[in-house]
Amino acid sequence: MPEQTTDPKNLRRVTLTRDRVGRYTVRNDRGGSITTSSGTEELSPVELLLAGIAACTAVDVDTVTSRRAEPEQFEIEVTADKVKDEQGNHLEDIEVTFRVRFPEGEGGDAARAILPTLVRRSHEEFCTVSRTVMLGAEVTPRIE
Repeated sequence: MPEQTTDPKNLRRVTLTRDRVGRYTVRNDRGGSITTSSGTEELSPVELLLAGIAACTAVDVDTVTSRRAEPEQFEIEVTADKVKDEQGNHLEDIEVTFRVRFPEGEGGDAARAILPTLVRRSHEEFCTVSRTVMLGAEVTPRIE
C-alpha cells in the first residue's frame, strides 16, 4: 500500500452532511457545494461520479483547445452500465464521448488538430478522476 501523503497541498476533501433522509449536501473547503439524493431530479451519487469524470477531462481538453479557438460546441457525455454481481454493485463499460466543434479558420484547425492528442492524454495521464477509477484506489471506511 502506498504511503499516505501528509502534504496539505495534495489533500483533497469534501464533507457530506445529511439534509433529510435520502438528501445530502457535499461541501469543499473553498465553500463550494452540491446536493445529491437518490430517486429525485438531483444528481445521484453514481451520476456525480460520472460527472466527475466528465468535468475532469473537460478541464484538461478545454484549457488547451480554447487557447487556439473558442469552441462552438463543447459537450461530454459519460455513460456506464450499473451491475450487481458477485462483486456487489458497481459500474462497468464506462464510456466518455466528446462532442466538440470549433469554428472554421486557422484557430479552429489548430484546436481540431490537437483534440485527439488531448483526449488521449487526459485519459492516459491527466484526469485524476478517471485515472483513479481505472487504477482502482483503495477506499477505507472509518467510524469516529
